[in-house]
Amino acid sequence: MNDTRSLLQHFLAAIAYRTQKALRVAPQDFADFRAGTHVRTPHELLWHMTGVIGYARTMLHGGDFAPPRLPTFAEEVVRFHATLGALRDDFADASLQATISDAQFLHGPLADAMTHAGQLALLRRLAGAPVPSENFIHAAVDAANVGEKQALPVAPDPWWRPDQPPLPPAPNPLEAGSQ
Repeated sequence: MNDTRSLLQHFLAAIAYRTQKALRVAPQDFADFRAGTHVRTPHELLWHMTGVIGYARTMLHGGDFAPPRLPTFAEEVVRFHATLGALRDDFADASLQATISDAQFLHGPLADAMTHAGQLALLRRLAGAPVPSENFIHAAVDAANVGEKQALPVAPDPWWRPDQPPLPPAPNPLEAGSQ
């Protein structure tokens, strides 16, 4: 396996980490939260993310990928992580020849899936249960782990509180806001 494929595997693990961060300790009714008309619910968004990652796999295997919606959010979470795992394994298989470049995997379906992980976090805030901030540089992202069981934050922001409005970007925004 080449360095690019290793980096793609790491990116898949980062998607898994950020997705689980957005889903961890979410309210029971979060899966069906709808922020507005024609806005995907978290359940629909994760279903779409599975479709995006499955579509990426077709670039290595051919065919089509159109997953049916699963009845429960929990089942959708399991399938999403299984699909991430399948693509991670595909990237390790030197016998598979892709119809797109590794850069296209990154700026296409993988970037799309990461964007949707961020949307899940935004939906958590809109649903009244914001996701705690952290310094992701220090996150325990392991390329071998694309499953549901992700590490807890290594470097959570100690100043974060769920009841405060967004703060300015700074190492310690509470101090930056007082200047």
